[in-house]
Amino acid sequence: MKDPIIVEGVSKRYVLGALAHETMLRERFARMFRGAFGRKREKQDILWALKDVSFQVAKGEVVGIVGRNGAGKSTLLKILSKITYPTSGAVHVEGRLASLLEVGTGFHEELTGRENIFLNGSILGMKKREVSARLDSIVEFAGVERFLDTPIKRYSSGMRLRLGFAVAAHLDPDILIVDEVLAVGDAAFQKKCLNAMEGLRSGGRTVLFVSHNMAAVENLCSRAIWIDGGQVQQDGPAQDVIKSYLTTFADSARVSADLTSVSERRGTGEVRYTSVEFLAQDGQPQPVTRSGDPVVVRMHYVASDTIAGASLGFRISTETGTLITETSTWHHSLDLPDLEPGPGYIDLEIESLNVLPGRYLFTIAATGRGGHMYDYLDNCIRVDIEPSNIYNSGRALDSRYGIVYFPQRWRLEGLKAAKTANGRAGQLDPAAEEEKTVT
Repeated sequence: MKDPIIVEGVSKRYVLGALAHETMLRERFARMFRGAFGRKREKQDILWALKDVSFQVAKGEVVGIVGRNGAGKSTLLKILSKITYPTSGAVHVEGRLASLLEVGTGFHEELTGRENIFLNGSILGMKKREVSARLDSIVEFAGVERFLDTPIKRYSSGMRLRLGFAVAAHLDPDILIVDEVLAVGDAAFQKKCLNAMEGLRSGGRTVLFVSHNMAAVENLCSRAIWIDGGQVQQDGPAQDVIKSYLTTFADSARVSADLTSVSERRGTGEVRYTSVEFLAQDGQPQPVTRSGDPVVVRMHYVASDTIAGASLGFRISTETGTLITETSTWHHSLDLPDLEPGPGYIDLEIESLNVLPGRYLFTIAATGRGGHMYDYLDNCIRVDIEPSNIYNSGRALDSRYGIVYFPQRWRLEGLKAAKTANGRAGQLDPAAEEEKTVT
């Protein structure tokens, strides 16, 4: 069976500063005047928004599109939605397609919310009775009951977004294309959107989802495509693609830190730290560390003499100086063998780095018996922890929710017999109750 989305060698070129077409006579006269009396025409500035992009999406697949602003993601979605056309290449889309690319896309300003729902349905090729059957669900999802018969031009941007997504998700599309729907709207609406897209996935619908919320992409999508500079940089499992994409934001301090030139350090110097590396479990450099990731902290040192009874360790603090944790071989009651003269290193394996996204500072120390200080470097390493899909919820947790998190699981069995407001026993919605409890 043919895949519902096939993109073959698509490129899109824009001429910056040029008119796509001159629709008015005065525009032609203005151009002629500039040519006769103005400065000499400069060389055209060409921008390739997309360059030779190819991929296929199977039926029922939910694919995330990730990349920086200006990478070409929105241009690609507009081509798939036939809002614009490629300069070269071909796109094949099979089935009923609904897209939500911008707030209010597909709405007529002078028509009411109700009329626009039916207009969108007719554009998708649906009969009036099919739209009518879904009207109540759309209105309830969007929360615009009071304004249903008000012209769209009087809606706020949030109301437009809610109605636009409700229409796109409920009018039974074979393919749904969504661009940054989670960037606007409150937490409750974002949860509705995530649940709706989860329902489309389980119903065998094909979804293309663009978002800067990496947790949502990781939660919803089994596959991701990373676009940069108008080209596909990577196409594969969502988690792998997201890690590669986040690596482009990393700096060398996340991979390793050279400490040999650090002058602000205390201690007698018989043991000196030379560098610290952050590694994956396989021993490879880990340029990006996300909340909950395993990590190996490798501390390199050099000893000037044989050192007995040494303790090696570090502490992690926030940028504002709040101590998160301190650990060392002494805390674990480890009796290290005598350190021989010369270089060496010690590894600390962390199964899960249970800190929320943010910037953290490392202080490292090498001590001896009786609290003797060999080397002490205060806040010498900066590490940025990136967001991840910690609770498998699609929510990107950040510093607003604290510093650390605990691996946890909510058990809702005891809520089944809870009383409703009218005193009757009722079945609570586990998803809603979990949302209420977690936040």
